[in-house]
Amino acid sequence: MTPRRTGIRWLVLALIILASGVSYILRTNVSVIGETMMTDLGLNEIQLGMIFSAFAAGYAIFQFPGGVFGEKTGARFALTVAAVAWGVLTLLTALIPGSDTISIGGVLTMLIVVRFLVGATHAPVFPVACGGVISRWFPVGSWGLPNGLSSTGLTLGAAATAPFLVWLMEMYGWRGSLLISTPIAFILAIAWWFIVRNDPADHPLVGPEELTLINTGRPPDESAGKTRGDWKQVIRNRDILLLTVSYFCMNYVFYLFFNWFFFYLVDVKEFAAQEAGSLMAALWVIGAIGATIGGFSCDRLIGRFGFRWGPGGMASISLFLCAAFLVAGALANNPYVAVVLLCICFACTQITEAAFWATAIAISGKHAAAATGIMNTGGNVVGFIGGMLVPVTAKMFGWVTAMSTGAIFAFVGAVIWLFIRGDRPMLDQSIEPRN
Repeated sequence: MTPRRTGIRWLVLALIILASGVSYILRTNVSVIGETMMTDLGLNEIQLGMIFSAFAAGYAIFQFPGGVFGEKTGARFALTVAAVAWGVLTLLTALIPGSDTISIGGVLTMLIVVRFLVGATHAPVFPVACGGVISRWFPVGSWGLPNGLSSTGLTLGAAATAPFLVWLMEMYGWRGSLLISTPIAFILAIAWWFIVRNDPADHPLVGPEELTLINTGRPPDESAGKTRGDWKQVIRNRDILLLTVSYFCMNYVFYLFFNWFFFYLVDVKEFAAQEAGSLMAALWVIGAIGATIGGFSCDRLIGRFGFRWGPGGMASISLFLCAAFLVAGALANNPYVAVVLLCICFACTQITEAAFWATAIAISGKHAAAATGIMNTGGNVVGFIGGMLVPVTAKMFGWVTAMSTGAIFAFVGAVIWLFIRGDRPMLDQSIEPRN
């Protein structure tokens, strides 16, 4: 009998892309409604920065625990629970009382607590889905494209968020916009539970031909020699730690856009809210194109140059370009020229995503969820720092300086890639990319 040809891994990837998009819709929402919410609740820019930083703190702190949680309970259970929590917390954000009911301090405290929990519950999505699920469901050397496409999903989700929420705010207010977007979290939770399995061998629709393809180039038995707590090796691994520091640097630039781009367009460049929403959507669409290009390029470069220089060369060049376009965009006098340059800068950050995640998986093997959790911790601790540093720098030195600080981080992140060894698995197991 001819082996059954199946492609269930692509269905799983489609759901990962959907989860990425939904996650970003339900976390980017406050960045878009922030100015309107701030005015309605009587908050100021510094307090809004504290709210942004609360999300980043929860998201960063729970990256590694989220990855370990996914390893212990399985991706199927972990992300189902997480998606349900996203919906509940979006609902709670919409129900925060105004300053006519409680004090400004009370409003601020409630928002900080809720946004911290939003960050904590979103934290497992990429370590578990992109680290754990992709590493198990796709062949060695083919991790770049699915990781790039997952970044495409998150950027397209963010692209849809800005114009959609601006339109909903005009129709129903900022609270109504949150209430209307809540159900997508519960729909995702149901779909994830019924479609995804922790291991492709456990999925009833995966045929032997697809399973053989997925396992090509892997160590004969990834579970062999496993000891209790051996995932702790990721904390001590030099290359994972270097990846973490470089990801920290790249994501400083990412969080400039994530937290402040819409605010920058409206308050600094004086675009109308609707036009700013469209421009922010364009930013995310261009980022999605960059992520897709990065995914395709990463796998080709790994096949040609291996895990040592393939992803590293692409990431390093992209970050150097990111620094140049960020400074040029911050200095541009014409607001539309500035937007174009900043969009290209953002695309450069997204090109690097596949390189970071594919390299982390290659190094960590069966502990990819924990390792990418460590890396993503570094990538999101900086969100807490940037959430406060950017408005303070802007207030003291102006927005040109505040935006340009990201160029320093991008440059440092590019240099660090020169010392990362993606061809050195931490478990001393050989991995061979498919050509």
